[in-house]
Formats: sequence, structure tokens, C-alpha cells
Amino acid sequence: MILLFGILLLLATFSTKMTNFLGIPGLVIFLGLGMLFGTGGLNVVSLDPLMAKQIATVLLIFILFEGGFSTKRSLLKVAFTPAFALATVGIIITALITGTLIHYALGLNILFSLLIGSIISSTDAAAIFLLFRNKTIDKRIAATIEIESASNDPMAIILTMFFIELIKGHMTSPTLMITNLIWQIIVGILIGILVGKLAPVIFNRIRLETGGFYYVLILGISLFSFGIAELIGGNGFLAAFFAGFLIGNAEFVYKQSIFYFVEGFSTFCNVTLFLLLGSLIAPIDIVVYWKDGIIISLILMFIARPVAVFICTLLGKYNLREKLFICWGGIKGAVPIVLATYPAAANLENGSYVFKIVFFVVLTSALVQGPTLDFVAGKLNLLTNETRRSRYSMELISLEKSNTELIEVHVNNGCPLINKKLSEISIPQDTLIAAIVRNDEIVTPRGNTEIQEYDTLFVLVPNRNKEELRSLFEEYA
Repeated sequence: MILLFGILLLLATFSTKMTNFLGIPGLVIFLGLGMLFGTGGLNVVSLDPLMAKQIATVLLIFILFEGGFSTKRSLLKVAFTPAFALATVGIIITALITGTLIHYALGLNILFSLLIGSIISSTDAAAIFLLFRNKTIDKRIAATIEIESASNDPMAIILTMFFIELIKGHMTSPTLMITNLIWQIIVGILIGILVGKLAPVIFNRIRLETGGFYYVLILGISLFSFGIAELIGGNGFLAAFFAGFLIGNAEFVYKQSIFYFVEGFSTFCNVTLFLLLGSLIAPIDIVVYWKDGIIISLILMFIARPVAVFICTLLGKYNLREKLFICWGGIKGAVPIVLATYPAAANLENGSYVFKIVFFVVLTSALVQGPTLDFVAGKLNLLTNETRRSRYSMELISLEKSNTELIEVHVNNGCPLINKKLSEISIPQDTLIAAIVRNDEIVTPRGNTEIQEYDTLFVLVPNRNKEELRSLFEEYA
């Protein structure tokens, strides 16, 4: 089993070269590998829904924590209101419309239909971040979709658990249901904020002997935020996300290394999650339920998602082209498949049907929407000329609190700094341009080095001068 898992991870890693080239989310290949080695394939991996749910829950904690950790406060300023509306009200609208139409189109029980609608209501942060990483889509629109995808999972989880309890008859009073829902949200957010505020203080004061223990500490904090919220009846996933968000936007020692560790560990969790979930379904099941799956996919892509987007973006200044792209950017992924294990784990009738249908819908979304993002953005005139993410990175690692930071600056098209020598640029005192990345090559900066279009500058700057430096480049941008 250990050898097999290692082989699966290697195959999943190598397969990303193909998925990046084709523009297909990696989850498609990962799910396919899971299906190949699962009970419906070679039958090497065998898990029951309850065990799968327990493992998936742990993996999901780290995925959501990293989603918050990677969400920058500056992006929230750009698209907070519509993105937050999509992540909360939008999820409810999507779930209700999808569930209602499933009820009438397929003749399923209304509560059961609403449960399916809730499970497939959220978009996938991992797939979207990966697809957007090397694309030059308009920043505001990309930020809206990314923030929504990073923060909408908790609401989908809450709704799914809500309808499961309702179907089981454990919650008979509407007032009690609503009160419980509000309690979960408020407690989850408050615990996340509390942990997120305390964690940077701990990092700055604990003075650990080796850097490796800081990685242990961040994992412990993410699990603690989830556990303490669940212990008092709150939503642990919300707590993990908000804790990650506040920690990721705070200043503390060893932060850059922790960022790369959290990103890498989250990627491992995503890959493992998709391999695990793929092993629960047989390829033949996709063929058996393809009609129901197509109907639900069409409802989701062309009715429920657009209605939710057009309602929730009323508070933002988006034109028709931008709204249409946000509609198409709602790619499904890990969380719906994880939630699809909940009904079977709760011993609900037709729990197996739910999992297979949701699996088909996620696969359809990934195969149809993922590869066409660039095409749709181009047709809607939403591609920009900005530079793509550099293949190089530099970091300043310190086990003590530092008064200096290494920041990354991009020289985009039209910047007045282009063709100017470094000696001609008036940068703040005690600031040093440490390296320049140009055409995927590192250039050693000298006084007569000229800035060129699409250069990436790594600048070592004292904390007291960061705002002055940012203002300088914003002035030239």
C-alpha cells in the first residue's frame, strides 16, 4: 500500500505537465488514477464512505486553511463585496435553484434534491488557483472568482449538514434550525478571528530552535482552530479559513518559508483527496447515470450559477461580459465530492446515488469549463497584457523578527521605468535591488542595468520604507 501510494503520487505529479498543456484541471487526472486503482478498477484501494469522509475531512481542513492563508487583503479590497455575496448568498441561491429544478426534472424528493443542490453549490479553489496562476485574466474579475472559491466551501458544508439533519428528522423546529445555522457561522468566524490574531504573536515570541518546528506549529494551529470551533458547536471549516486568512495577512517570523510549506502541503492534500475520492467510484457508474448527470450539469452551468452571479454582482460594478465570465468560472472540484460522501456516511437512503451523480457533475465541470477559460476570456475581451508569474522566487528567511523584507515588483507594459538605468531611479534609503528576472533568466543588477518591459525585480527594503517603495512603483505603474 505504501509503495502504491508513492507510485500514485508520482504519476499524479508527472501528469500535471499534460494537464497544464491542455488547460484541464489536475483533478481530472487525479480522479482518473483513483478510479483506476479503486474498487471499480484494479481493486487495490478499498475504502468505505465513513472512513473516506473522516480522512477527507482532515485533508479539507488544511485545504481551506491554505485557501484563507493565500487570500490577500489587497484582493479583498478589490472584490470583497460581490465575492463575499457569492460565497454566502450565492451558495444559497445556487443550492435552492438547483435543488428545486432537480426535483421537477428528475422527480426526486424535494429535500433530497435540495441536498444534492447544496452539495454541488460551491466552486473549487484548488482548480481555480491552478488554472488562473499562469493566465493573464483581468485582475478584478480573477480576484472575484478566486476569493469566492476560497471562501464559499464553508457555506456549502453548512447547508449540506443542515439538509442531512433535516432529512433524518433530527431538526424539526424551523427556528431551531435557523438558530443553529447562525450559531455555527458566528462561532466559526469568531474562533477563526481569535486564533488568527493570536497565532502571529505566538510565532514572534516562541523563538523555536529550528525552522522545522514552525511547520509543525502552523499545522497544529490549523487543526486547533477547527477542533475548538467544532467542540463548542461552531463550524470548524469556517474557523480554519478565517484563521488562515488573518495569519496569512499578518507579519511574523519565518513567514515566507511557512507560506511555501502551507502551499505545498495543501497541494499534497488536494492530490491525496482526489485520488481517495476517485477510488470510491467505478467507471461504469459514470455511464449508468450519465443522463441525470448531464441534466444537473446543464441546470448548474446555465441556470443556477448565472442567476446567483447576476443577483450577487448587483452590488459591484460589473458589465455583462464580466458577469458572463464569472458565471463560466464557477468550476467544481474537491469539496462537492467530499460532501457527496456525507449522505452515505449518515446512512441516508440513495447515498450511493448522490455520490455518483456529484462525481459526474464535477468531472463534467472540469472537462468542459476548465479547458475553455482562456477561450471564453478572449472572446469576452478580458485578457490583459500583464506579465505572468515568474519561474523564480527569492526569500529572506529569519528565525527572529526582521526589520527588512524582500519584496517582488513587476514591471508591466507602459511603466515609465522601462529603459531607465537603475542609477537613474531614486529608491528609498537602505533599499537594494537584489536581482532581476528577465525572460526566465536572472540578471545581476548594476548601476547601468536598464529596466525592461516584463522584468521582475526582487527588492530588499527596510520595513519602514516599504510604503515609500510601493508608492514609488505605483506612481510609475
